[in-house]
Amino acid sequence: MPEIPMFPLGTVLFPYMPVSLRLFEERYLVMLAHMLEAEQPQFGVVLIERGQEVGGGEHRFQLGTLALISEMAGGEGFVAVNAEGGSRFEVTGWLDDDPYPRAEIRFLEPLVWDESLRSLRDDTEQAVRRALAVASEFTEQRWASVVELSSDPLEACWQLAGIAPVGELDQLSFLGAISMEELLTAVLERATDAADSFASAWSTGPGPNGSDGLPGDDFEENR
Repeated sequence: MPEIPMFPLGTVLFPYMPVSLRLFEERYLVMLAHMLEAEQPQFGVVLIERGQEVGGGEHRFQLGTLALISEMAGGEGFVAVNAEGGSRFEVTGWLDDDPYPRAEIRFLEPLVWDESLRSLRDDTEQAVRRALAVASEFTEQRWASVVELSSDPLEACWQLAGIAPVGELDQLSFLGAISMEELLTAVLERATDAADSFASAWSTGPGPNGSDGLPGDDFEENR
């Protein structure tokens, strides 16, 4: 089983999605120094089940994604790291955290794109973009409803999972999908639920801008 350094986070990392970190804890600075000795610096990202990102002692989920480092820059007391999600994995055993978190992992089978899923993919994209548009009327969203996706359909499917305005546990279930059809179906259902939930709250009274109703009919997809 491969052994890799690990970075538990409060968010889920998906294949083909970016992650930006500021490393300032001594354990992660040591981890970074060790990783730079490798030809391809990389580390694993898993979702924290209980606890905090800082200080250690957190409980972690077993499903994760490799983060491939693309850029680093030093700051005052920290190192900024940009990376992109790679292969998915399952933790088979946690090792001693000294000097930093490490685990043995088993890679999961990569999902495969099938052109027969094109219609489902398009429906999923429409649902995710609508959910982002509606959610942005209530809370600040990291991703805009018009965010550009990759032209590669496989990458775009994972990106839809990554930008959907749903909770971390839903995201974790997306990450564990065993087929592309399962992934797209789950994202479509949860994005639709999210949009309907916001719309229902909106329909009970004036919207956040003083208007009534839902702007869903006016939403135009922008690829």
